[in-house]
Amino acid sequence: MAMDKETFHKLLKSATVNGVSDIHLREGEFPYFRMKGGLKKIKASALTKEDMLTICGVIIQDKEILKGIETLKEYDGSYQLGKICRVRVNVLRFQGRLAIIMRVITMQVPTMKDLGLPAALSNFVQAQRGLVLVTGVTGSGKSSTLASIIQEINLTREEHILTIEDPVEFIFSSEKSRITQRELGSDTDSFKDALRGALRQDPDIIVIGELRDAETIQISMKAAETGHLVFGTVHTTNAPSTINRIVSMFPPEEQDNVKLRLSECLFGSISQRLLPTKDGKGRVCAQEIMVNKVGIQDCISGKEPLSNMYITIEKTKGEMQSFDQHLTKLYKNDEISFDVAIGAASSPSNFERNLQFGGEDEDGEESENVTPINSKEEGEESKDDSDELSLDVAE
Repeated sequence: MAMDKETFHKLLKSATVNGVSDIHLREGEFPYFRMKGGLKKIKASALTKEDMLTICGVIIQDKEILKGIETLKEYDGSYQLGKICRVRVNVLRFQGRLAIIMRVITMQVPTMKDLGLPAALSNFVQAQRGLVLVTGVTGSGKSSTLASIIQEINLTREEHILTIEDPVEFIFSSEKSRITQRELGSDTDSFKDALRGALRQDPDIIVIGELRDAETIQISMKAAETGHLVFGTVHTTNAPSTINRIVSMFPPEEQDNVKLRLSECLFGSISQRLLPTKDGKGRVCAQEIMVNKVGIQDCISGKEPLSNMYITIEKTKGEMQSFDQHLTKLYKNDEISFDVAIGAASSPSNFERNLQFGGEDEDGEESENVTPINSKEEGEESKDDSDELSLDVAE
């Protein structure tokens, strides 16, 4: 069936209902949904060049860009379908063909309870100043975790929260806090310009989509040093690699000073990865939580090796936790299998030791069921475990 606006919207609705994280559309190929971490083919017609151009015409609002669509090589943006969902859009060209990758963002801002996040994150909600880093690989749920923390602040504190995003993902409604959301391109020309201006816009809290370069980090540290609470994301896997990544963005002659400043202005970091649940119905977030306290500061400043950070993290129960400690809790709560836990462990031997001598269990939240993509009536058999997924787009 030829793709039109209505059919495209049905595809977005289906993705939203089924908890799809990403949609992959490529000229000459079938659509794919990423579900529970894996890509699944949709039982629909292969997408033609005309289909791809039709979708571009729906999701790209800038008429000047559309005029040059035949030579367009890449494009970043967002698209909103009513109150159903938003998608973060990347259009690219490969081997002369068009592709569109969309990250699906639900309209409901997730809560920390919805995501099953550890109670230790309440420290980050209550933080008054400093730099907070949420880290993980692409697709690890950084945006959702950050949004849930901001929403908790929004509901409980009287603050001005200023966000700088590329693009805006979750749409917040001001509750106790006032929230100003700015999007790269439509509201500001660059992260650097927006950050420079932010310090003159009376913010209590600044949220940055991503710390991409030395100048952005420099301004973020300055904001944290002058009494603001600053949140940002970094594509790193744990606390030591996060410190190394930030420091490495600066020239060698500046790195010692950056370490010292970080040791003083960093509030903490949250590093995470998504793991398949034991029942196979979803994914659960495993987190390393680091709060910058005595012991941690010496590791960041360079007085102690960065690897010694884990000694303090694992000893400070309640406020901090290592990945392996959280994996132990998830396994004991029957949320993940032993094979998944030991496969994700930073140190399999530490994980097995934690099983014997680890901390208290933590109640987990049951994962939501996935609605079959082709479901029409209650009781219809799920297609969820098949190699291909059905997508009902017929009239």
